[in-house]
Amino acid sequence: MPAINAITPEKLARLIGLPHGPAIIDVRTDRDFAADPNLVPGSVRRGDADPAVWASRVADRSAVIVDAQGRAVSEGVAAWLRHEGIAAEILDGGTLGWAAAGLPMVPAAVLPPRDAQGRTLWVTRARSKVDRIACPWLIRRFVDPNAVFLFVSPAEVTGVAERFGAAAFDIAGEGVVWGHVGECCAFNAMVARFGLAAVPGLSHLATIVRGADTARPELAPEAAGLVALSLGLSRMFSNDLEQLDAGMLLYDALYRWCRDATGETHDWVSHHPKAVRPKVSA
Repeated sequence: MPAINAITPEKLARLIGLPHGPAIIDVRTDRDFAADPNLVPGSVRRGDADPAVWASRVADRSAVIVDAQGRAVSEGVAAWLRHEGIAAEILDGGTLGWAAAGLPMVPAAVLPPRDAQGRTLWVTRARSKVDRIACPWLIRRFVDPNAVFLFVSPAEVTGVAERFGAAAFDIAGEGVVWGHVGECCAFNAMVARFGLAAVPGLSHLATIVRGADTARPELAPEAAGLVALSLGLSRMFSNDLEQLDAGMLLYDALYRWCRDATGETHDWVSHHPKAVRPKVSA
């Protein structure tokens, strides 16, 4: 049974990746983080920073506070946030409890450097279709909810990445980490490098994205539909950031289908109890 004002790792895992899930704040001390430099997916690291400084950034969401063991550090920060009117819980057992439950963690070492506001920066080619919408969705939902994405001319991706300390993705070139690997697209590479392959539904989604992005619709029946929707979005929006905002909803829906609804049909009302026929007297 979790502590007071606490959420279990298993329950939190079901909320990660959802558009209206809680803000997850990692407040481990530098010493604890150095001992285990891995992050609960979707978490933002604040360390020992004064919660009064950053509390306003999560004022419109509930919050889950994470430390190493679910004790004084997280308890104190959660209590402070509740004082500020924010619904805040701690992660029961902290990161140690999360790891003990066998849940995935994102290695901090694979992430690009963060800017002064703690955000990761990413840059890719403009006029996105499949991979360049799917990858930002994955990053914002499971890695860094505040990530910044820059869309530029293909020839300028590498230079912009160097200028701003950003990570280039979905481009070919020497030293590019976040690109296609063999027959797999950048989305597949990110799922693997972020340590997220075991997240329910993500591997299925990765197969669909791979089929759509590499012209292999035979990999998944949904791949052809994803191509059609992606091309439609690219025709609707001339602004890449507006297209990304619209694409986030598309991938939110596809992820929930992959995770929870692959066995349902169009007329299955799963949230309604099955009707019980009244007994007929003899």
